[in-house]
Amino acid sequence: MAIRSGLLAAGLAAILGALPTTAMTGETPKPGGILTYVIPADAPPSFDAHREGTFATVHSAAPFYSVLIRVDPNNPSSTTDFVCDLCTEMPQATDGGRNYTFKIREGVKFHDGSPLTAADVAASWDEIIHPPEGVLSPRESHYMMVDRVEAPDSTTVVFRLKFATAAFLPALADPFSFIYQKAILDKDPRWYEKHILGSGPFKFAGLEIGQSIKGVKNPDYYYEGLPYLDGFTGIYADKQAVRVAALRSDRAAIEFRGLPPSVRDELVDALGDKIAVQGSDWNCGQMVTPNHKRKPFDDVRVRRALTLAIDRWHGAPELARIANVRTVGGIVFPGSPLAADKEELQDIAGFWPDIEKSRAEARHLLREAGAEGFGFELLNRNVDQPYKYNATWVIDQWSKIGLRATQRVLPTGPWLEALRNGNFDAAMNGNCNSVVNPLLDVQRYLPPSVYVASYGQFDDQQEVDLYDRMLHETEFTKQRALMRDFEKHVLDNQAHEIFLLWYYRIIPYRSYVKGWKISPSHYLNQDLAAVWLDK
Repeated sequence: MAIRSGLLAAGLAAILGALPTTAMTGETPKPGGILTYVIPADAPPSFDAHREGTFATVHSAAPFYSVLIRVDPNNPSSTTDFVCDLCTEMPQATDGGRNYTFKIREGVKFHDGSPLTAADVAASWDEIIHPPEGVLSPRESHYMMVDRVEAPDSTTVVFRLKFATAAFLPALADPFSFIYQKAILDKDPRWYEKHILGSGPFKFAGLEIGQSIKGVKNPDYYYEGLPYLDGFTGIYADKQAVRVAALRSDRAAIEFRGLPPSVRDELVDALGDKIAVQGSDWNCGQMVTPNHKRKPFDDVRVRRALTLAIDRWHGAPELARIANVRTVGGIVFPGSPLAADKEELQDIAGFWPDIEKSRAEARHLLREAGAEGFGFELLNRNVDQPYKYNATWVIDQWSKIGLRATQRVLPTGPWLEALRNGNFDAAMNGNCNSVVNPLLDVQRYLPPSVYVASYGQFDDQQEVDLYDRMLHETEFTKQRALMRDFEKHVLDNQAHEIFLLWYYRIIPYRSYVKGWKISPSHYLNQDLAAVWLDK
């Protein structure tokens, strides 16, 4: 994968990493003001991004922290552009792609006034990659290629890899990788669950549990002139109606996760040019997971019949009118160079252009498997967008081949427990990621013996071996060919998952909010450093 930013000189990388988006558009940022935004949660489970996987933690705490590298904030929809935050330039790999050496900015301070050095960066990454006993690191598998992290002096961090892989740099840009103080981690690695101390553009100013979190401008921020805002207030509101009312009444200016098309239309109709809208394909995919240990889903013919019945090409534009989905694609994010093109995609069961041919084959497979007209239960999560919409759609699609499916809808906790325990026939499921990094994003489709959050209850050594070859391959053309083989194996040859559609992210916001660009993920571009208010 080409990493354009790896070619930038140190000075240019530093400038691009800090340059406000507004400078690119010719607008002159206005300093000052307080940004109020809504966070679609009642509270984050903790403030420790190293252990959490929810956007609620990022939307609450990202403005307080620095990271080593990040997706270019001026081009957050890119799948290949990465720039420095705490480093001074993007490194070139040495030792055959197995060593990456980063020089760390001098003069950076934590918000308590203590200096941030390479030792803090190395300690933070070591906790993520090699968590101590009793400390959770949900992205530990993303760094299986890393042997060790070293800080030979106060301005140098070295990542030494076990093998070269194109997955490493994108993984390093993960927005959950906050840089913490080594002294605190050494004393109590769980301290950051309940406390906040970073070196980012804003300093922690207060928390009202279940109500709001506040930050104020960091006068010692290492990017001169940033942040523009005097501060921010994030308001917790887990109910969509409350968030929409806040946007409509201007009690809040933006919600960064995403709202459905109906809300976008409602706000635009009501407020006209007082509302702006940004949209993007979203690095979240919805799928149906068949339980391979339940009959008749133990038969690949039945699993293939389920996917062959679904008319994605005609269903997607209709669903896009009412739900947060839009794009037809395989298991690789459609904006990635590793994604299948339309011709490649149409060679996979369930994506054939002729839906009648596809459903005829589905009926044939069911007859052959002795499973014509069988009934089953689809486990679903009690979330409207897009879980319930997608479930209603696929149940109708399965009826076209004579299958009788009903829904069992559970709150998120019991739904997840049922997935983990294998207590389902088939289940609505999702795969949401931050940085677009297909080599790691597709780990979700591996057997549960390899990836613990895989719930299909199957083993497949051939798939594991194919993935391992792909992860180790550094030549793009060969890597892409292996991804096609992997995708075909997962979705067609074995039909381990029944991939549906990719989400579409819609952000309606008050038009006076400037300097923020949408990305393919609700985890990215959330430090608020370049945001300003045109009022």
